[in-house]
Amino acid sequence: MRDESQVYQRQGFGAGLGVQPPIGLLIVDFVNGFADPGTFGGGNIPAAIDRTVGLLATAREQGWPVAHSRIVYADDDSDANIFSTKVPGMLGLKEHSPASAIVDALAPAAGERVVRKNVPSAFFGTDLAPWLTQRGVRTLLVAGCVTSGCVRASVVDAMCWGFRPVVVEDCVGDRAIGPHEASLFDMRQKYADVLSLQALYEQLPS
Repeated sequence: MRDESQVYQRQGFGAGLGVQPPIGLLIVDFVNGFADPGTFGGGNIPAAIDRTVGLLATAREQGWPVAHSRIVYADDDSDANIFSTKVPGMLGLKEHSPASAIVDALAPAAGERVVRKNVPSAFFGTDLAPWLTQRGVRTLLVAGCVTSGCVRASVVDAMCWGFRPVVVEDCVGDRAIGPHEASLFDMRQKYADVLSLQALYEQLPS
């Protein structure tokens, strides 16, 4: 990908948002099906899952609100939609399907919200925004997969709802690196801060 950051800088894109408490964490679709290269996974998703284990531990230590999302379609496919028309295999992600279950390493703890969705954004048609607002979240850290799909859609909606999205770039992954890198660039310029895990830790309030 050509370096076109100067064009964006000249036009005033890419201003920083900063990490302002209260902080929350959203983990998007780190489920078995997206961890499996034979289903919907591949690329750098396994590495992103591994790094998110530490981020989730930090969130729990700090007492941040934590939400997880997973794609779940009705057993009878009655909620089939344009997303599943475009990617028919998504209909295999049912409530009790192992592929739709959150990976064991990131299994939700008591009090953490699990959002079920059947479109890319974790916000569309769910109660995620009011759940975060009720808990006072201002900065929303985002991990998950895939960077170019459900992560990006959730980040755009988080911004639209008035949260300050911070994409933790070590903790997001995609089945293909080109779309991953292009989406990080795009989100950094328009919708979110994009920080490494180390840079995030350096910005956390002491």
